[in-house]
Amino acid sequence: MKVNQRRKLYIVGTHGVPARYGGFETLADHLCQHLNEDFDITVYCNAKKYTERNAEYHGAKLKYINLNASGFSGIFYDLITFPIAAIKADVILFLGVTGAGLIVPLAKFFRVKVIVNQGGLKEWEREKLSWLQKKWAKFNHKVAARYSDQNIVDNKLYGICLRNDFNAESTVIRYGGDHVKKIDTARFIIKHSFLTSPYAVSVSRAQIDNNLHLLLECFERFNKFPLVLISNWEVSTYGQSLKAKYLGAENIILVDAIYDRDELDCIRANAAIYIHSHSRCGTAPSLVEAMCLEKPVMSFNAATNIETTENKALYFANSEELYELLVNSDQDEIHSLGTAMTRVAQKKYRWKTISDQYRKLIQLITL
Repeated sequence: MKVNQRRKLYIVGTHGVPARYGGFETLADHLCQHLNEDFDITVYCNAKKYTERNAEYHGAKLKYINLNASGFSGIFYDLITFPIAAIKADVILFLGVTGAGLIVPLAKFFRVKVIVNQGGLKEWEREKLSWLQKKWAKFNHKVAARYSDQNIVDNKLYGICLRNDFNAESTVIRYGGDHVKKIDTARFIIKHSFLTSPYAVSVSRAQIDNNLHLLLECFERFNKFPLVLISNWEVSTYGQSLKAKYLGAENIILVDAIYDRDELDCIRANAAIYIHSHSRCGTAPSLVEAMCLEKPVMSFNAATNIETTENKALYFANSEELYELLVNSDQDEIHSLGTAMTRVAQKKYRWKTISDQYRKLIQLITL
């Protein structure tokens, strides 16, 4: 296919690329890398986050909007970018529709195809949302699910939810994690002295459904090795209260959110165990990345986490169960656990495979 015959693919709904902030941005980043020869790609970017304003990224055109792509302003970010994309695109990939999924029917007027990635499992039920926010989120997911040309979910269980809640079908395409790297500790040993000894690590946003409190309660008692818990503590009262209570506690190391990819990879890659505490997510990027780093995983006992890890991790429902896992797991079991996670990751969470799935889907709906 000649370059001037390539379909125009517009990616909306993220902060932009290169990825710095979350799972959707990482997905957009790797689609730019892997699909740039197949499609003429444009990505809308949050100008408040990307002050350098590059014109292109891996051949994808970058268009900047002077609004934040998340929070309340994220609604307007999507309401502005989606119609512009609808005028110009052959296909729109809408990543996350909690704020403005109601605009998806507009695509029918412009005769543009829309693929919606629905995000995490039942976003409208997250405890951090108010009653009104939950109603708004569910409404937007419902409209987007019904009027998109194709829904994408990152976990089989979420596909069942879409069918049951909205009578909408979907395709499962997961997130990749093989972009992570094993970084030697030498570069960061001065900043993070805990790198010299065994430790457990966990990475989460500071919101109640990520259950950071369970980990902290557990490591108040467990003392074989410390917990390194990385989070954006200051963004919520939940995070602020936990930080105030546990900062400086013995055997607990609280680290502010890290956006330097090498630094974060170094801390995760050199941990003895990765602990995943999310209870409301589909295929959580942080979990997949830990698996790709060949880490043994102890995970919160949620059905989506079990599906992501193919029931091969160790699971806990409360701080007591996590404590028992940590106390009773021997080195052989931990080693076998890491091997199992690596095998699942190599089979399911490689960006090339995932990009190929997006390519085939886009080509299918534009025939």
